[in-house]
Amino acid sequence: MLKELMLQFFITLVPAFAFQLWHNSSRNWRKIPVMMGLSNCVAMALCMIFTKDYHGCELNFRLLPLLIGSLYGGPYYLLLLSGVYTALRIEYLDSIGETVVFVVFIIIYIAVLLAVHGPFQRADRRRKIRIVMMLISGMCAFVILSFVVAVVTTGMPVTLEFVLLTLLTVVMTMISAWISVYAVESFKENAQLHYEVTRMSLSYQQEVEKLEQFIDQTKIAVILVNQYGKITHLNEMGVQMLAGGQNIIGQYFYDFFGDGKQDTNVKLLREALNGHSLVRELPQVENGRTLLKTAFCIRNLQTDAVTGAVLTAHDISELSLLRSEVGRMERLSLIGQMAASITHEIRNPMAVIRGFVQLMRERSPDNQQTYFGIVMDELDRANTIISDFLSLAQNRALTMEEGSLHDIIREMIPLLNADANLRGQTIEVELCDFIPSIQLNEKEIKQLLLNLARNGMEAMNEKGCLSIHTSYLADKEEIVLRIQDQGVGISEEQKQRIFDPFFSTKTQGTGLGLPLCVSIAERHNGRIDVESEQGVGTSFIVSFIRQSA
Repeated sequence: MLKELMLQFFITLVPAFAFQLWHNSSRNWRKIPVMMGLSNCVAMALCMIFTKDYHGCELNFRLLPLLIGSLYGGPYYLLLLSGVYTALRIEYLDSIGETVVFVVFIIIYIAVLLAVHGPFQRADRRRKIRIVMMLISGMCAFVILSFVVAVVTTGMPVTLEFVLLTLLTVVMTMISAWISVYAVESFKENAQLHYEVTRMSLSYQQEVEKLEQFIDQTKIAVILVNQYGKITHLNEMGVQMLAGGQNIIGQYFYDFFGDGKQDTNVKLLREALNGHSLVRELPQVENGRTLLKTAFCIRNLQTDAVTGAVLTAHDISELSLLRSEVGRMERLSLIGQMAASITHEIRNPMAVIRGFVQLMRERSPDNQQTYFGIVMDELDRANTIISDFLSLAQNRALTMEEGSLHDIIREMIPLLNADANLRGQTIEVELCDFIPSIQLNEKEIKQLLLNLARNGMEAMNEKGCLSIHTSYLADKEEIVLRIQDQGVGISEEQKQRIFDPFFSTKTQGTGLGLPLCVSIAERHNGRIDVESEQGVGTSFIVSFIRQSA
């Protein structure tokens, strides 16, 4: 009898240890109910097969796999295990009373397990052991009560051996229940901990890889050293800017930089390793680069001990150049403002001079009229240059209003036609079907159109045709104005300079008309492009980007 009990004891422990072996190979958390339910079902059947009958009383461990499989398997396996248990047990029911007791037991068991299943799944290991021990104690008490009823009703002899075997069965059932739950829950906790450690390690590795990629791709030179001064990491910019193209990982920084040429690097890293949180040096020029160097220490967050240092070098050559350029532009802007003020003041005495020249011309003999005409023409030309210069130099605020480019073109066409007729030229106008309204300053757009049209006319001989076309690119919300002449064209060399102030291809030109047009276009969120072929003609393309409301 004792051998059968020991065999059943080990059979009840098989599902717990089989669960560990199964999970090590599959690692599928979702199939735990399936594995635990089926393995305990088999264990319960084996316990009932190896049951030893003692004067009509069956001593076995069948209730333990029934309980463990139901708790871990869930409601479906609770019904499966209850059905298998009923099928295996029903043939051993000898009387109506015993059958009634069995049915009551099954009903109570299913009801209690359904109520306990949810709290059991949410509980921690200690609480799960407590729940199982309480349930198995109640089931053992029910079995002992049934034995007592059987002794009273049937007169079964009660011997010391029977009592000891019954107590041994109860104790071993309790021990097996504790071991089974403890083993399963401990393994689940360890597996969960292993999963979390693996996940955190993977996350940490990914973050390290991101940081390494960031360091490697950044335009700042970075050198990392450990607490002993050995170089542990060096990015590509560090190789170029600090290491002279060499891979110095694994070397000690004071050996590599200790040649007297780069003692600044040694000084910065030593101060950082001595615990200085941030050390900076003034910008220095090395190998044609202006470098701003910084070093800081790396500490252990738990012990606050220095575990390494970082040296960074930022190439600020372009920034220095940009600052110099900004300073130069500010000085030029100041000079421009002064020049604009001076030229504005020059106009007043020029107007007086012109007035007196006009008066002298009227009182002079006819043979001197030519000279006075030349003087007045040159004064007018100088006044035109001043006017164009002031228009270009003044940075006045514009009053923008909603308007249509087509309306302005139609308004300017009679003036342009009159100018073209005097030159023996023609104008061809082709406006697209629709363009949206834009924010514009009518006076400046008229000046832009007039300057570009007259430039085209002056570039052509008689019988030339000036074309004015418009188009609207809806996908880009771009309005395009194209003014095309049939003149001599512009060379590539001239094309690079035509928008420079005071550069002109015309003998009497001021060189300020096209720069003024560019300034107007930019103030209207636009740009001017040039297409030209020598001997064929030139096209000026003005593109306005329509701003969304």
